[in-house]
Amino acid sequence: MHSSPRAGLVRKFQRQQSCREVTSGEEAFSAIDRARESVTAKFTGGLSPASLMLAYLDWAIHLAGAPGKQLELASKAVRKATRLGGHAISGRLEPDAAPCIEPLPGDYRFSAPEWRTQPFSFMAQAFLLNQQWWHNVTHEVPGVERHHEEVVSFIARQILDVFSPSNNPLTNPEVIERARKTGGSNFIEGWRNWTEDLQRQLAGRPPVGSERFVVGRDVAVTPGKVVFRNHLIELIQYAPSTPTVHAEPILIVPAWIMKYYILDLSPENSLVRYLVGAGYTVFCISWRNPDADDRELALDDYRRSGVMAALDAIAAIMPRRKVHAAGYCLGGTLLAIAAAAMVRDGDERLASLTFLAAQTDFSEPGELALFIDSSELRFLDSMMWNRGYLSADQMAAAFQLLRSNDLVWSRLVHEYLMGERSPMFDLMAWNADSTRMPYRMQAEYLRGLYLDNDLASGRFMVEGRPAALQNIRTPTFAVATERDHVAPWRSVHKLHLLIDADLTFVLTNGGHNAGIVSEPGHPGRHYRIMPKKHGDICLGPDEWLAEARMREGSWWEAWTEWLDGLSSPEQVVPPAFGGAGSDREPLCDAPGTYVMQR
Repeated sequence: MHSSPRAGLVRKFQRQQSCREVTSGEEAFSAIDRARESVTAKFTGGLSPASLMLAYLDWAIHLAGAPGKQLELASKAVRKATRLGGHAISGRLEPDAAPCIEPLPGDYRFSAPEWRTQPFSFMAQAFLLNQQWWHNVTHEVPGVERHHEEVVSFIARQILDVFSPSNNPLTNPEVIERARKTGGSNFIEGWRNWTEDLQRQLAGRPPVGSERFVVGRDVAVTPGKVVFRNHLIELIQYAPSTPTVHAEPILIVPAWIMKYYILDLSPENSLVRYLVGAGYTVFCISWRNPDADDRELALDDYRRSGVMAALDAIAAIMPRRKVHAAGYCLGGTLLAIAAAAMVRDGDERLASLTFLAAQTDFSEPGELALFIDSSELRFLDSMMWNRGYLSADQMAAAFQLLRSNDLVWSRLVHEYLMGERSPMFDLMAWNADSTRMPYRMQAEYLRGLYLDNDLASGRFMVEGRPAALQNIRTPTFAVATERDHVAPWRSVHKLHLLIDADLTFVLTNGGHNAGIVSEPGHPGRHYRIMPKKHGDICLGPDEWLAEARMREGSWWEAWTEWLDGLSSPEQVVPPAFGGAGSDREPLCDAPGTYVMQR
C-alpha cells in the first residue's frame, strides 16, 4: 500500500524538525564547553592547562623511565658544582677571575661590571649553570615529542627567570649601588612608575611617552590621500616628490595584526617616504580595526576585500600598469596566497613580489609554535568565540613571554627597581598601538596555516580550488631578519623550496620590526644577499649563510636597485589622486580614518 504524498511531506517535515533539534542540542552542549574554557582562560592567561599537562606528563614519564639520562644529568650536576666551587675559590684569591660560564647571546642581565665582584659573581654564575643544567634536563629526553619538549623547556625558563638574582633588589649589585647613591629614592620613583603604569593599563591608555608620537602629526606623516575605502581597508595613495615616476607603482600590504604605519614612522625612517623619494608611486593598505561585529570575517575576506580590492582600485587609477606588490609579516603571507590564486586564474597584474619577514611555510615557525597545538587552538577559539575577536592585550602577552628577559624582567628592574624611565621612541609607541583579530579569520589562520601548514603543502583552497605557491613565476625579493622571534629567518628561507621563480633573498641584522625599519644611514646596519635563478639548485639555510655576500648599510638600497631593474625604463608623469579624468574624489588626507580606530 503506497503512502499518500501528504504523509511523505509530513515525514520529511518531521525529519527536518528532528535534525534541527539535534543541531540545536549539539550547539547548546558545545556552548557549555566554550563558556567553561573562556572562563578558565581568564585565570590562565590564555594558556591551555590540558596542553601544559600533556607536555609535562610526556616529559616526566619518559625521564622517569630513562636511567641513562638520569645518570647523565647527575654527572653534569656534579661537574657544574665543581666548576662553581672552583670559581668561588679563584674569585676569593683573584677578584678579576674569569667566569666559568658566559651568558647566552642576547642575555645582558649580568653584563655590568658590578656582577664581576663577589658575592654577586658567584650568584650570577650559579644561576647560569643552573639554567644550563635545566636546559639539559628538558632536552633530549628519549621518546618525548618535540613540541612537548619545547613547551616544558619554555616553562622551565620562565620559572627560572623569576628567581634570577638580577630581579631581586637584595642580590642585584646595580640596584644596591643605585640605592646607595640616591638614598633609596629610586624605590620611591619605581613605586610611582609602577602605579602610573597600572593606572594607565586599567584605564586602557597607552604607555608613558606615547603622547609624543601622534599619528598624522609625528608619525605617518608622508603626504597622501585615501583614494578607496571599503569595510576592511582604506587605500592610501602617496603624493609624488619627484617630477616623474616609474611607470609601475608599488602596493604595500602590511599585517592587520598591527597598524600600517610601522612602514611610515618618523620622516627619517619611513620606508614609504624613501620609496616615494626613489621615484615610485606608492599605495599602502590601512586595515580596519575589527570589533565584535566583524567576528565572521574570514581569511578570504582579507584577500578579496584587501589585496584584490586594492589592485582593482590601482588598476582604475593607473590602467594597464603592472604593480610591484610588497607584503610585511602576515600581510606577506596573505600576498603569497593572493599571488598564487592570481597565477592560477591567469591574472598577470603583478610585476614583482616582495616579502618582508613573512612566512609561507609554517613547519618551523619558531617559539610561537609553543602556543600552537590542537588543545591550545581550541582554547584560543573559545576565547575568541566569547568576544568575537582576539584582543590586543592577549596577543601582546604572548609576544612578551617569548622575550621575557627583554620585555618583562629588564623593564621591571630598570623602571621599578632602578627608578628610571626608558625613553619612548617611535617604534615603541607604534608597538603599543595594536589591533584586534576577528574570530573566524584568526581561527582559520592558526589552524590552516600554522597547525596544518596547508599553504606550503599545496592544500590551501581559494574559491574552492587549490592556490599553490609552486605555480608562482613572478620575480621575488624576500627579506628575513637575524633575531626574528615571530618569523625566524630559517623558516622564511623555505620560500626557496616553494616557488619556481627568480628569488633574491636578504638576511639583515635586527629583529622582526627593527630589522625591517632599517633606513640608510642607520648605524651598525648590515645584511647578506644572494640571488637565485629559477633553474639554480636550492641551498639549505646554513649553506646559504656561508655563501651569501655581506654588505654594510641598509637593505632598502638593494631593494630599490632590484625594483629599478624590473621597472620600465621610461619615466611617466605622476598619476592624479584617484586617476586622471576620474570623477572619484579622494576621500580624505592620509593617514586616513581606519588607523585612528581604537
